Amino acid sequence: MGYFRDNIEQVKGYEPGFQPKQTDVLKLNTNENPYPPSPAVMKVLAEINAEQLRRYPDPTGDEFRQAAAQVHGVSPDNIMCCNGGDELLTIALRAFCDEDRPAAYPVPTYSLYPVLANLQNCEVMELPFDSEFNLPPKLAAAGAALTIVCNPNAPSATFIGVDEMASLADELDGVLLIDEAYVDFAEDNCIRLVKDFDNVIILRSMSKGYSLAGLRFGYAIAQPPLIASLMKLKDSYNVDAVAVALAAAAIKDQKYFAENVEKVKKDRERLTEHLRELKFEVPAGYANFVLAKSKERKAGEIYDKLVERNIYVRYFDLPGLSDKLRITVGTSEQNDKLISALKEILSG
Repeated sequence: MGYFRDNIEQVKGYEPGFQPKQTDVLKLNTNENPYPPSPAVMKVLAEINAEQLRRYPDPTGDEFRQAAAQVHGVSPDNIMCCNGGDELLTIALRAFCDEDRPAAYPVPTYSLYPVLANLQNCEVMELPFDSEFNLPPKLAAAGAALTIVCNPNAPSATFIGVDEMASLADELDGVLLIDEAYVDFAEDNCIRLVKDFDNVIILRSMSKGYSLAGLRFGYAIAQPPLIASLMKLKDSYNVDAVAVALAAAAIKDQKYFAENVEKVKKDRERLTEHLRELKFEVPAGYANFVLAKSKERKAGEIYDKLVERNIYVRYFDLPGLSDKLRITVGTSEQNDKLISALKEILSG
């Protein structure tokens, strides 16, 4: 067409996981929480009134910032609300990167990173994980303006220890964005690094542990000067009034949140055991999904056979991933249905 910038013409857009239209499917491909949001969220939703919709929302979402600050033991000035964690990634790349200021991250990882970097027309340095998904030793020396580490990593579900992440932050001259979208299902997190490092941004999402993927709400945690500057790049009203109210209700209900997370963790361990019994290689995982490699059949073939049975998992035809399947942890009943289907497929 010739209307777009060259990098826009050339970039391949992000491909979300398949969203089947029919309802009689088992959907384990996009890492949604299988359990519903807190009843407190549904109560607030039922009470949304016309005045809240008529008026513009609070531009900084202070109701949520105050609630999240209390949960995390930080100040509201440490928090910025975002239209999903993806908006924070966009803001960070716009803030720190351009043609002369590159971004770096280990691979394989969240496939949105290169898309956003290409839109920003910045150089990307992709450094490969080793076979156990340890941090690449040259990551700190890459000289990137922005280094992104997804932790727990998607799609491997592996976790880099907090001390190692602190060492990385200390070595970097640029900013370290730690994408903790899945950290609710891990045993530790990196929020405490914000107190020690002025170059660390933590990304959090309400999509996974809080069962609010349809709401599109995430947030940043960083030192106040960094947050204040990031605020310059967000849309004027980037989170709507309904989203702020519901996200605040969700994060206040820590009892319900903790109970749901524990259910997912138990289901994850049971699913992992069953997959290993079927001769899948499944590394220890710290997210609400597992990465499984069959010793018996090709991953693409298993994926197709599952689709025939209206069961959807995620298959990436990419280097380092084409022999694996990423499987969202469902309820016990959903996981049992998946395992039963896999037994049929592998015995056929």
